[in-house]
Amino acid sequence: MSRRVINLLVLFLLIGMFSFFGYSLASQGDNTDVGDQAYNFELPNLDGTNTKLADYKGEVVILNYFATWCKPCVDEAPELETFARDNGDQFRLIMINKGETMDRVKKFLKEYDTPAVYLFDYNAKVAKKFNVTGQPETFVIDRQGVIREHYNGPVTAMQLYEMAKKYE
Repeated sequence: MSRRVINLLVLFLLIGMFSFFGYSLASQGDNTDVGDQAYNFELPNLDGTNTKLADYKGEVVILNYFATWCKPCVDEAPELETFARDNGDQFRLIMINKGETMDRVKKFLKEYDTPAVYLFDYNAKVAKKFNVTGQPETFVIDRQGVIREHYNGPVTAMQLYEMAKKYE
């Protein structure tokens, strides 16, 4: 009897593994990565209206996922502020917060006033489309809407400029 139970457990384990891998492969096409057309999202911004990625069609766009509680994001904030002030006319910086309230981000912005567009990905739907695994993460999207760079971790103003200028 115990051999039969073990065989059943092994069978259920194998079925579960194949189901998991099958689901993973089937849902793989939903995500974008370097070389893919960027997912055209629409997210709420600081003034309560919505912003679409398509609003910046024809521009080089930098997306930066951040969180106010994230120490590397806080360390990166002055660099992003410098980048946006020095290069905001060339490149559009869009900051995307995943899961925090608008009030918390506004409080954060009193200390770090980066001249950028701030958006809110409350349910992480867009983060999933871009394969965001943490914060900070930065994407450079060229004028044709193709993701050209995906950088995990904090960036300096100079690193970001070097990445973005290739796609002017």
